[in-house]
Amino acid sequence: MRIIKPCTYTVLGLALASVTQMTMAQDAHHSMLMSAQHESHSSHDSSHQEIQTAIESSQMEHTAEHAEHAEHAEHANASSIASRAASAQHPVDHKREHGGQIYQATEIDSRWLNNADGRGSLKTEIESRIGTDENKLFIKLHADKAESQDADYAAQLMYSRMISDFWDAQIGARYRVDEHQVTDKEQLDAAVGLHGLAPYFFETDTYLYLGTDKQVSFSLETERDFLLTQKLILKPYLNLDVVLSDDSAYAQKTGLSSVWLGLETRYEINKKLMPFIDVAYSYEKGNQHTAWQAETGSEKQWWYGAGLRLKF
Repeated sequence: MRIIKPCTYTVLGLALASVTQMTMAQDAHHSMLMSAQHESHSSHDSSHQEIQTAIESSQMEHTAEHAEHAEHAEHANASSIASRAASAQHPVDHKREHGGQIYQATEIDSRWLNNADGRGSLKTEIESRIGTDENKLFIKLHADKAESQDADYAAQLMYSRMISDFWDAQIGARYRVDEHQVTDKEQLDAAVGLHGLAPYFFETDTYLYLGTDKQVSFSLETERDFLLTQKLILKPYLNLDVVLSDDSAYAQKTGLSSVWLGLETRYEINKKLMPFIDVAYSYEKGNQHTAWQAETGSEKQWWYGAGLRLKF
């Protein structure tokens, strides 16, 4: 019995020690879990607080930016109103930027033509214009001198006003000198017409002339450029005159009075110097019988020759 009791005490002591260690381990594990959960909650609360802070900061920045845009828009509106008020008080003239500048251009065209009979004729035309895109002054000079004959002259002064993108209306006067006539060598006609670009790029001049002795006539000149190269250019052209009435001493027959239909081939050395060759077909109806002239018949003939055009 004395031997059994010490053993029993020893076993009981070991069992108590094991239970104590297990209890301590469980307490430590529980403490660790509680600490981890506390840290997790703390971290979550911290992250939530940071997100809330960022949202509040973004809202404050957006509010500040919106206020800045509103202030800028208000300033821009005030500036626009002030600018319109200043423009109303002091209007800006934009004519120089939109066709208001004055320019000048002159073209001289001289050609020598021969017919099938070998008779030659020198034809010279000078056209000068000065003004703006809207208002221009046209000066046209024409001289026609057949071989071994006196020359005929015509000078035309026209005021030109733009009425559309491609057309000008013109009004003015024409002065004529015909050395073949014994009387009424000088004539003055009123003139109205159109100058511009017809469809398909036909440059066109058309005029109605009103003179003394019921002289009423109509003229049409049209031409178009076809580029073979940048310098070699074909230009078909048509010039015609129609006499509507004429009771003068040297009256022409009414109706289609004359037609020139030609083809010009020019070479542009530059934009100022352009030689060319010309082939044309002409029709002349002739004159009426009057006390000062005998009636003449119509003439049809071919012409060929060369010329030079200058632009400056």
